[in-house]
Order: sequence, then C-alpha cells, then structure tokens
Amino acid sequence: MIILMLVAVSFRFCAGDPCNWTGSGLAPGEDSRIILQVRLRCSRGSVRWLHPGHAIRVVLEPNLSSSKRTTVCIKPSPSLRGASVFLERFGELQPLVTDEGRPQQVTCYHQYGPALPAIYIQTGPQRERPWSGQRLGFKYELLGNRSSDLHHLQTSCQPCDDLRLLTAICSSDFVVRGYIQGVTHHAGRQASLVEVTAARVYWQRGGVFEQQGPLWRGRIRTHLQCQVKPGGGVFLFMGSEHFGEAWLACAPRFKDFLLAYRSAKASQRNSCDFPLD
Repeated sequence: MIILMLVAVSFRFCAGDPCNWTGSGLAPGEDSRIILQVRLRCSRGSVRWLHPGHAIRVVLEPNLSSSKRTTVCIKPSPSLRGASVFLERFGELQPLVTDEGRPQQVTCYHQYGPALPAIYIQTGPQRERPWSGQRLGFKYELLGNRSSDLHHLQTSCQPCDDLRLLTAICSSDFVVRGYIQGVTHHAGRQASLVEVTAARVYWQRGGVFEQQGPLWRGRIRTHLQCQVKPGGGVFLFMGSEHFGEAWLACAPRFKDFLLAYRSAKASQRNSCDFPLD
C-alpha cells in the first residue's frame, strides 16, 4: 500500500456539473505540486482531464446513504496508459491501474462504511511523458447492494445454484432466452465475448440486445478466467450492464431454470414473479 502524503501539497477545488467533470491541468505559474480536487454527486458519470498536471483526486459522494455497501466500477480511457490510478481509502492509496497495466479494463471494488470513495490519478514526470497534449479520464458507476451481488457472481466463475439463480433473476439488468452463437476470447482485455441470438428478451436496462426480424442479437461479456465455452441448447442469460456492456452473472439451461423456479414458486420461496409464457 502507498501512504497518501499531503505535506507541502496544496489542493485546487473544482465545481460544476455534479455528474461529469471536464477540466484542464496546471494554469501558467501554478505550483506543480497542486492536486485538483473534484467532487461528483451522481451514481454514474465521467471525468475528462485535459492537459493533465501532477495529480487529480475525484471524490464520489452520491446519495446512497441507505446502502451500507457500495461497489464502485471505473473504466479508464485508452489514453490513460502511462498514468497510475489509485483507490484512496483511509488515507492510503491502493493501486487499481498501474502505468504499465491494461488501461481499458473495467475495475470494480467494494466500499464499506461511511467513508467516501475517492479515485486518485497521478501522472509521470513531465520530462518523461509530455502530457500537455493529452486527455486522461475515466467513466464511473456506483452500484447498490443488488448490483453488488451480481458483480460477485460475475467474478466468482462458479455455476449458479438454485438460490443464486433465483436471486439473479430478480435483480438482473437483462434477462434473455436464447442460444450461444459463438465465443471469442480477448487476452488483452481479460474478457470473453459471447455472441447470443435470443428468441425472447424479458427485459433489459439498456439497448445491448437489438431486434433483427423475429430474433434479438447481442453480446455478453464474461471474465476470461471463467473459461466460457460454446454449448448447444436454449439458455436463460442474466446479468448486469456496465458502461453500455452486458456482463454475465448466470446462464442456466432454460429447462433447468424452469424446474428450479416452479419448485420455488410451489413452496413460496421465489423472490419475484417471472413470466413463463
């Protein structure tokens, strides 16, 4: 861990749009040790840092007071390569993306208690990296308890048992019935891409699945370490959407889901109603 040292360092506070921030780095004559301080009050948005200076600290303080646990996801911009991104927690900096890391990979972490999540970006020395003509930044999303549970399913790479399945069906951003068209693996992004053709879209938060004639087509992502393989038959895909991308939480065969759901409904253990037509 890296201790955040604030000795002999000053802050410059920036205000404006409560969800998104776009601003410049150092102004002529300013101290090169100045750290820009930005506060954002929405559950999702973006940061664009033009002509970056030394460092920027972004505090995320949305109205999630009813939730004791928050999951924060950030997606760095491709131009962030060469800079380092840290999570600030209790006065310490924990690396999220290093200057040699994969800049486009989505990173999520849990935030517990009343402490406000903060993202800290630090550039390298100006003499080593000419930042004056660059733009750095990231997109962010803050998730509540239900979405946090989905995120755990996405990263655990374990098959969903009946309990997890019945939980996911009630809290997913998308639920579709269809089959796997193909699977491609992307080592650079540490993700696998599942091509899905769906006969039924029960619901979706965004527009990941688009209708083409009587069928729907879309792409669902999962983590590379989950080693997803193509399989035959009809599946029920469910999961969450991050930054306009669908991420898989559970994908049981549809006939297996029907058995689990009907059994739970008969014993009144289902958390929500699901259309079976």
